[in-house]
Amino acid sequence: MSLHIWMGALEQGLLWGSMILGVYLTFRILNFPDLTVDGSFTLGAAVAARLILGGCDPWLATMAAVLAGAAAGLVTGLLHTQLKIDPLLSGILAMIALYSVNLRIMGTANLSLLRVDTIFTSVSGFTGLSASALALGGAVSLLVVIGLYFFLQTEVGLGVRATGDNPQMIRSLGVNTNTTKLIGLSLSNALVAVSGSLVGQYQSFADVGMGIGMIVVGLASVIIGEVLVRTPTIFRALVAALVGSIIYRAVIAGVLQLGMPATDLKLLTAAIVTVALAFPVFRARFRKIPLSRERSGQSA
Repeated sequence: MSLHIWMGALEQGLLWGSMILGVYLTFRILNFPDLTVDGSFTLGAAVAARLILGGCDPWLATMAAVLAGAAAGLVTGLLHTQLKIDPLLSGILAMIALYSVNLRIMGTANLSLLRVDTIFTSVSGFTGLSASALALGGAVSLLVVIGLYFFLQTEVGLGVRATGDNPQMIRSLGVNTNTTKLIGLSLSNALVAVSGSLVGQYQSFADVGMGIGMIVVGLASVIIGEVLVRTPTIFRALVAALVGSIIYRAVIAGVLQLGMPATDLKLLTAAIVTVALAFPVFRARFRKIPLSRERSGQSA
């Protein structure tokens, strides 16, 4: 695989990195199957694009996208905690509603950001146009990893972790698990919206369908990272998710370079997830150890 493909995979993997970390937070830390991701990713791009085209500063537009993503996660959390709707169904309902919300925000199915200043335009003044995406994606991913690591060591963060591990136990200690779920879902979707706003500005357009399948991409990246990087600690688990994002993009780019039609990308993603999920089974059989021990070695 050429250096050009690896650089492109690194660039895209970092830009999508905060979305992967958001998925990791809900699925692995909070143990909540949140499908809001497909909608909140597009929401981040839609809010940022609409505000930028309206003359708003790109940095402020990106911050607004973060708040919009947090609000989307909060809605999912309220559906589950207050209306007692199943977690999976809560995410589906929010995702469906966000499709119409995103159309309302954009006013059309596609918004072009060509010949419009974005945050990449600002960064390119310091790093050069070709390195702006890599620099910005790397900086954002680093801040998110460090921020999540320290957050998960705080009292609130430990409450979020305990809610995913053993909600009955943490409730017996007086912690309101509804509150920790709301915090975790809001933070997760805020991170997803960050990625959506970055990707939208990077690609110079926001499309109402750009978030379709993001949850599968996120899970694939998380699983790949867990397979390739042993994750006994929170910090290594966060880094593993980011590494998985880069590896996933490299695999996609490499296969496309070999001539695979772009229409088969979803099939390829499904195959990657299947192989990653089955890997512990084959490794356990090869080493002749119990599967439960093999999988417990990958948990954070």
